[in-house]
Amino acid sequence: MRILLIGLILALFTVAGCGKKTDEPIFTEDKPDTTATAEETPISKEVIGDILQQIPSPLEISVLLKESGKTYNPAFLNSADNASKYNTNYKKALNLGIYGTDLGYTNIYEQSKDGAKYMTSIKGLADGLSIGQFFDIETIARLATNSKNLDSLLLITTQNFNTINSYLQTQDRANLSVLFLTGGWLEALHITCGVASANPGNQQLKETIGEQKIILENIMLLLSFYKDTDQNMASLLKDMEELKKIYDKVKITYTYKESTFEVVDGVMVIKDNSTSTIEITPEDIASISAATSSIRNKIIA
Repeated sequence: MRILLIGLILALFTVAGCGKKTDEPIFTEDKPDTTATAEETPISKEVIGDILQQIPSPLEISVLLKESGKTYNPAFLNSADNASKYNTNYKKALNLGIYGTDLGYTNIYEQSKDGAKYMTSIKGLADGLSIGQFFDIETIARLATNSKNLDSLLLITTQNFNTINSYLQTQDRANLSVLFLTGGWLEALHITCGVASANPGNQQLKETIGEQKIILENIMLLLSFYKDTDQNMASLLKDMEELKKIYDKVKITYTYKESTFEVVDGVMVIKDNSTSTIEITPEDIASISAATSSIRNKIIA
């Protein structure tokens, strides 16, 4: 089972369609030399779409975490009150992804009160990025406060992500899609490491953390498109490179088996019978958790 972005999709659902173009710089920083230009190479929606396809449904994650037997722990999350601290587009975009994952986590445990706080913070960051006009808070509130809606929400949000990415490309802001994705992925990994540390005997959690080696490589590929044009993203890429050094110790072995057909709910589908074996030690997990927290702390500060 693959993890990730247990709520990033919820955050990304908040923007859809297109609107008028803004002349605001992609990033606004205190120092001029950290400001990105608007001439960055756009990431095609196909590239991000390919990565998005590797992300499981929030329902899968809810099952994984609840089966671990651990109760809701808000200490894993970035406080919704921190939203007012994020004054640059770089921080806003990353934390929009983080808050999206946090919203997904509150949804898993049906913590509607906390969920409402994260929806407010997400709306504020979206407004700050000039995409708040596409935020349908009423629909989010209706769908995100009931775990039974996760599958239908996934379908809608997956479709909308491509629309969002297309819109941002027309604004020369495709890098925001990359930052949403990165922030949400990092927060999901952080939460999973936290749950795993509290439940060291859960092999599935260990393997889930190990599987992120593949996602990390894709995230780094996306960030590399901007390393020569924006110092913030270049710095973030360096941090990810440090995390990758740890993940290099994790070994993933694939065993190919021919796919077969089977009938599911009256529909013929293709079943992938290939398997993978993940070799990851408790020491690897501890190092991954520490490195992830270090990167996250820079982002949420």
